[in-house]
Amino acid sequence: MKNASIFERTKIKKPSTQQASCLLTPMAIFKKKEKYVFNTQTLSFEKAVVSWGTRIIRAVGFLIAALVFSLFISTIYYRFFDSPKEKVLKAELNEMKDQYAILSREVDRLNSVMGDLHYRDGNIYRVLFEAEPISDDIWQVGSGGINKYRFLDKYDNGELMKDLAIKTDKLRKQMALQSKSYDVIADLIKNQQNMLASIPSTQPILNKKLNRMASGFGWRIDPVYKITKFHAGMDFTCSVGTEVYVTGDGVVETVNYSYGGYGNEIVVNHNYGYKTRYAHLSRFKVRVGQKVKRGDVIGNTGNTGKSTGPHLHYEVLKNNNAVNPAYYYYNDLKDADYAKMIEMSNSPGQTLD
Repeated sequence: MKNASIFERTKIKKPSTQQASCLLTPMAIFKKKEKYVFNTQTLSFEKAVVSWGTRIIRAVGFLIAALVFSLFISTIYYRFFDSPKEKVLKAELNEMKDQYAILSREVDRLNSVMGDLHYRDGNIYRVLFEAEPISDDIWQVGSGGINKYRFLDKYDNGELMKDLAIKTDKLRKQMALQSKSYDVIADLIKNQQNMLASIPSTQPILNKKLNRMASGFGWRIDPVYKITKFHAGMDFTCSVGTEVYVTGDGVVETVNYSYGGYGNEIVVNHNYGYKTRYAHLSRFKVRVGQKVKRGDVIGNTGNTGKSTGPHLHYEVLKNNNAVNPAYYYYNDLKDADYAKMIEMSNSPGQTLD
């Protein structure tokens, strides 16, 4: 019992219920300390009382300061580091630039292909059918003025977008032009037989021995004025009344009686840009509007108009411009005779009209 009393005396005392409550309550631990101020009037400490207005002002000030500090930190951070959304947008922008570069290279390749098609169209296909090629001025012109692309200037990559837009519009226009050109060539192919029959390709009088050509195409001595003048056709010597043959299929456009210049003349329209003139005739055997076939007799030679002797003046007109008739006798002569005709037509001399 003595030992038990010693144990009881040494046992730690349990805190009272009030003390345990104070120790275990969090609000007691974190309870705000009360402030006191010294009142000089009463010479005693009095408990400081903070008004609700002051508390609200302090709270608002704290929030404003926290907000300003947060904005400052955010500004500094985003100045040197990209946000996740910006990273995604930059990745998309870089991908778009890559796609623009790929499209630009593809458009350049298509432009190269289109240029090759244009060259073939103008220098092969149209040459075969003697059609006028598309002019380079029309081919190279874009589809809109510079103001058409001004709205792209507001973008950071506006120049890249503008360059691609210009190339694309130009390619689109050239494709349309080339498509129309192929339509024309297709029509020429369909009408090839008619065209070949219409192009003047024989001599206007019988001249198998090539002994009737008096003067060729080009600058020659005028028989009346004795000066050098341009002779727009070929002169064939023959007696009055020699039959004159039309050199290609066509329609009689002019039957003209005259005492000067070409004298009595016939002009035949062969279509496809070709016309032929037969001058200094003595007699007509066709009328205006009459359809004729290559080899038909259309008149007889004579010595009318400005002429120094019986002969036929013959011209070939391409798009109303005189061309050398000697180049159009390929259906009438063998190779050796054709070469001889070309040589004879280039010889200088005096004309008969």
